[in-house]
Amino acid sequence: MSEEEIENQWKLLHSDMSVRFGEGMDMTGILFLIGVQELGKGNVTFSKQEKMDLIHIAICRILSPLGYYKMTGRDKDGWPHWELIAKLPNLSPEPQEIFLKGAIISYFKTDSPEPEAMSFYPQFNTN
Repeated sequence: MSEEEIENQWKLLHSDMSVRFGEGMDMTGILFLIGVQELGKGNVTFSKQEKMDLIHIAICRILSPLGYYKMTGRDKDGWPHWELIAKLPNLSPEPQEIFLKGAIISYFKTDSPEPEAMSFYPQFNTN
């Protein structure tokens, strides 16, 4: 996927997320939502540290198909744990943002908690 394709698909995803969850939704907010989905506990109030942990869960999850992380299991409270299995690329801020946007887009293409939610965007339809 080219940088232009990533940016175009990101605009669609970002717009949809802003409609669903409110204006001002940024990448951190989207990562938080992915983390909540991956935790699977539903509507829970999280501490500041837990919110940071959820963002970490999301990053591990979206980078696992790229071979950077492997899930090692869940703890007694149901929180997933990940192991770094490949060194992450050393990117400056702009390329890092594009890299993460591409990984987030791939997550919603393949593992969306609501696949039908993205099906009206042809590029998000995996059928």
